[in-house]
Amino acid sequence: MHFFNNHAGQLDLHLPQSLVIDNFAGGGGASTGLEMALGRPVDISINHDPEAVAMHTANHPDTAHYCESVWEVDPRKACGNREVEIAWFSPDCKHFSKAKGGKPVDRNIRGLAWVAVRWAATVKPKIIMLENVEEFKTWGPVRDGAPFLGQKGQSLKGKNFKTFVNALKKLGYIVDWKELRACDFGVPTTRKRFFLIARCDGNPISWPTPTHGDPASLEVQSGKLKPWKTAADIIDWSIPCPSIFERKRPLAENTMKRIARGLQRFVIESDKPFIIGAGGPAYAGKPRPIDKPVNTITTQNHSQLVCAFLAKHYGGNYTGSGISMNAPTDTVTTVDHHALIASNLVKLRNGCIGTDVREPVHTITSGGGHIGEVRAFLVKYYGTGEGCTVNEPLHTVTTKDRFGLVTIKGEDYQIVDIGMRMLSPRELYRAQGFPDSYVIDTLPDGTKLSKAAQVRMCGNSVCPPLAAALIKTNTSQTIRRSVAA
Repeated sequence: MHFFNNHAGQLDLHLPQSLVIDNFAGGGGASTGLEMALGRPVDISINHDPEAVAMHTANHPDTAHYCESVWEVDPRKACGNREVEIAWFSPDCKHFSKAKGGKPVDRNIRGLAWVAVRWAATVKPKIIMLENVEEFKTWGPVRDGAPFLGQKGQSLKGKNFKTFVNALKKLGYIVDWKELRACDFGVPTTRKRFFLIARCDGNPISWPTPTHGDPASLEVQSGKLKPWKTAADIIDWSIPCPSIFERKRPLAENTMKRIARGLQRFVIESDKPFIIGAGGPAYAGKPRPIDKPVNTITTQNHSQLVCAFLAKHYGGNYTGSGISMNAPTDTVTTVDHHALIASNLVKLRNGCIGTDVREPVHTITSGGGHIGEVRAFLVKYYGTGEGCTVNEPLHTVTTKDRFGLVTIKGEDYQIVDIGMRMLSPRELYRAQGFPDSYVIDTLPDGTKLSKAAQVRMCGNSVCPPLAAALIKTNTSQTIRRSVAA
């Protein structure tokens, strides 16, 4: 067993009597939420992944860390004679998730949730919380890597889940569960997760009331709820967004189609495209309301606009158009599938059809900059007519074949380039609701974490604000004060 903390291998004897435990702690999403709610660090964190434990240690230095399988940690030894106020569990969900599709399932991983019953039977936490994907309710027996059917072929879907719940009830717990969306609690992601609460302290189970909602809803318009936080809130607009036409390796056909669909929906056909001011080749600049005038034309090309949206590069048969910058992001997964698409625009004036975004605005000809490539790209992927070759002037623009023409507040703009970049790990952590101060790239010993490791831990993480809302709703101020004392 590997045990890490900041006290030379010894548990801090000054820790409060009532303990807070985070099992399957990962990089620290649930722990961060627990700290938000309780105003103090969690006492014990358990995870088998050394990189995850190291990230957790960097951000939660006052926590005792066990780098070990949850089954190898003896709850009685870990807790000593102290009461456990809260035990959080986020067992591996990949063999429940619908993203797994028809691939084989591992019953050992699916059975990790049983560790919650072990803690209930040994140290009797007053409150147990378990987080997983929505499909956790379907937990049933498997054989040879596939769901096992009963003697008459009937589905046994959910049988193990019912047994799990009954085991907690037999140990004296009341149990309830619910599905919650992070975006309804101030997190800029639509991530929906299953939450189970069990408690044995005589108090009822409570569920947090949403604080945010759809901007178009009556609750938001009346001021009862705040509008959802959006994808635009997480983007670092200073990061360069390279042209899709200058890549060493061409983008995959499906990726190009998805970009085209997104351009059509969120830029060309949108009544209110999301606009940012293009402050140079890095596309720096904060969002600029479309009812404000554009900057004075200068040699730095501030007269251009940038329309942005998020594309999703999932495999399989995904045929969506992506995500508007005015909506929450989709669920962050362990692999970065979100890409920022920036379509660069110039105003159509006196026959102008655009110029390269990296050059000053100058005399425009029919072949200026990337305009020909953009036009060919748009015609190929969603043009409805015969189009035109990239060597001839743009045909008369009609409502049927728009060739990248965007109308904003009565002004016509032409798309002159399309940029794309994957979201950075920091942006993904923002989407999950982590503070910018959270350390994600450097371990306590100075080792740098790879981008893949950062993204993996982000995709596996609990959204801290949602965890905090659940804890606050189920702990009184008196309990929070005593736990933090």
